[in-house]
Amino acid sequence: MKRNLFTRCLIGAPIGLSISYIITIIISVILDDGNFHPIVPQLANICGSEINAVAVQAVCSLLYGGVIAGASVIWEKDNWSILRQTLTHCIIISVTILPIAYLMHWMNHSVWGILSYFGIFFVIYFIIWIFQYYAIKKRIKAFNKRVQEDI
Repeated sequence: MKRNLFTRCLIGAPIGLSISYIITIIISVILDDGNFHPIVPQLANICGSEINAVAVQAVCSLLYGGVIAGASVIWEKDNWSILRQTLTHCIIISVTILPIAYLMHWMNHSVWGILSYFGIFFVIYFIIWIFQYYAIKKRIKAFNKRVQEDI
């Protein structure tokens, strides 16, 4: 389990960095001012320079991806109910990403900004969870059908 957790974190970290980088490209294309916007200006002010802010954001994106990937081992706890797995996974993910998003200024620094961020997070989490749930349910049904045919 620990080795599996470590492996997933190592795989997830560069994926988190890649996604973060892709998002900065998309934002820069949307802004359409001819410049690349790797970080929000507030982060550059806090870090003292743009390059420092990019480095801090890169480390946080690695952490972000590693935690999300590592937390997936929770789904392998067969002795836990789906409710316990879901709540534990959701709590670990949300408690990790909120401070990172806040420090990176990926959200507005206000009560409304935090609530909006959590709202968006939970909607996306729920949508992904529903798709995963039905995909797994479909695989289990197909597996059970094959077992019944073999009997």
